[in-house]
Amino acid sequence: MIVVAAHLDYATSEIRDAVVAQSAPIQMATRTDEAGCHAYCFAADPSIDTRIQVYELWEDQESLAAHFLHANYEAMKVLLVSNKPSNAWNRMYLVAKDEPVYGPSGEIRSTFFVD
Repeated sequence: MIVVAAHLDYATSEIRDAVVAQSAPIQMATRTDEAGCHAYCFAADPSIDTRIQVYELWEDQESLAAHFLHANYEAMKVLLVSNKPSNAWNRMYLVAKDEPVYGPSGEIRSTFFVD
């Protein structure tokens, strides 16, 4: 799995809110049209009123690479850039292991990734 984490800052909360609203159809199209997309969310940050937080989850390198060539990616890029973000940060992470956060009865786990 590949996790993409990012954020973009805009000049005002109004611009940020408009970008989030306008991106909703692109987000849904990416989720439904693109193989290997498990999550694709561009959402308003509840603590920084001019920031969009990004979370993406892709099955593998091939699906993420295909996304970068897809019309949905281009549409999102045009929307985000045309609204002139003042700051942007992004990273991708290759996930080698994953586990549930909580135990089978909902208890908080005290150990993680023990073989």
